[in-house]
Amino acid sequence: MSLPNDFEDSPTWGSVSQGAPADILRDAMRKEAIIKEVVSGQEDLRALLGRVQSVQDEVDKLLSGNEMLQVYIENLSKQIARG
Repeated sequence: MSLPNDFEDSPTWGSVSQGAPADILRDAMRKEAIIKEVVSGQEDLRALLGRVQSVQDEVDKLLSGNEMLQVYIENLSKQIARG
């Protein structure tokens, strides 16, 4: 996502440009494009966050399974040593 270079030179969001109607239209279109980019970026971040959470849940599940297997292996090792 990149912002136009002349973004800093544009009037503030709430101000009304005193330029020609074409300038006002261009500024409005540029601001609308920036807003769409921001919203798109937010949606992308939400999707990534959902993916990160699902991967973390899978990792937690696998760690739990590994701990259970480790306890099982330790118990078998103790039984074999006694046996």
